[in-house]
Amino acid sequence: MKLALIPLLTGIIAGISMALQGSLNTLLSKVIGLLEATFVVHAIGTAVLIVLLLLRLGHGNLARMGEAPWYAYLGGLLSIVILYAVMASISKLGVSIATTAIIVGQVSTALLIDHFGLFGLREIPFTWWKVLGIALLATGAKLMLN
Repeated sequence: MKLALIPLLTGIIAGISMALQGSLNTLLSKVIGLLEATFVVHAIGTAVLIVLLLLRLGHGNLARMGEAPWYAYLGGLLSIVILYAVMASISKLGVSIATTAIIVGQVSTALLIDHFGLFGLREIPFTWWKVLGIALLATGAKLMLN
């Protein structure tokens, strides 16, 4: 499988952003509280998105919202779980260990989503090499605890 450079770099930028976001959100949560920080972060994100939509920077069509299956909207609920859990884990484990644990959970779940082609995504078959990769990630997370 040939990897495209732009999507790979985009993924790296997402990873860098997630580590920074988790750290900044954790700092905020230490000052105002976990649930309160989760609210503030979502409020700021919502305000920025409203401005971007008003500037017509999106290329989609909000009028089609009713066409998406109900479970497609669970991402909003999951974003609350993610922000809260990231802040809670970083404050107890530190950024590197928490991020490694997050990545192990994320890649393990992604493997299942790919294998079964869930949510209308393309099926990418399970291989034992992928299991080995997850085992190595988990081993790395364990080694970082010492």
